Amino acid sequence: MADITAAKVKSFRERTGLPLMECKSALTEAGGDEEKAYDILRKRGEKLGDKRSDRETAFGRFGLYCGLDKAVGAIVELKCESAPVTQNEEFIRLADDLAKGLADTDQEITSADELLALPSPSKPEMTLGEQKAELFNRIREKFDVGRMSKLSGSCGGYCHNSGTVAGVLIQVAGGSDETAKDVAMHIAAMRPEALSTEELDKATIEKEREILRAAALQEGKPEGIVDKMVEGRLRQFFAERVLLEQPFVKDDKQSVGQFAKGNGMEIKKFVSYVLGQS
Repeated sequence: MADITAAKVKSFRERTGLPLMECKSALTEAGGDEEKAYDILRKRGEKLGDKRSDRETAFGRFGLYCGLDKAVGAIVELKCESAPVTQNEEFIRLADDLAKGLADTDQEITSADELLALPSPSKPEMTLGEQKAELFNRIREKFDVGRMSKLSGSCGGYCHNSGTVAGVLIQVAGGSDETAKDVAMHIAAMRPEALSTEELDKATIEKEREILRAAALQEGKPEGIVDKMVEGRLRQFFAERVLLEQPFVKDDKQSVGQFAKGNGMEIKKFVSYVLGQS
């Protein structure tokens, strides 16, 4: 039997991040061979992962890859079981690697399994799935890859509360990283439903128009001016729901559209996620 010294167990623990006794058990089973012991721990982790597959992942963070100097931007939701794990450096790296992996690939990725099959940007000898499995084996907590989006062209972004509450990715033309981030912060705070009035659901607009018209008639307003009143009140409706019409949170004397135009930036598209919400 190989001599499993305390120093060897300690060194192996530093590599795996697992409890000393579990490391010693794997080394003993492997006859002191670290690589075999590592494989033993990996297989044990896979079995444990299967047992924990039904656990709830109510916490997490967003990985974000963006920049006006980049040809593409991406955002990925990575969920976990507990709040402390969201601050773990390796968990943060995995979330960011997922976003960068999504941005870097030419493949059309439509599922978590397809994303996890891609190479890891920070650990090229591994796939993202292997990186995720290795991290699970260290932390022993279930991770789920949730929603993901990729936008072509220059993108800005913002993750609220270090990415643990909300994440925003916006596609822009012109402007700067800072102005793009300012708009992304606004989106995270105000959660618009659409970029422009043209993109707002037409049925929603017509329903609101009918409600406003009925209210104006009930107030006894002459039919001749009701339509003008309704259109005026619809502007407030748009200002609450449409990004370009919303008062800018950093300066409510101008709309987001006016802020963007004043900074030479056109907002083309945005993706806004709140953790755990569909």
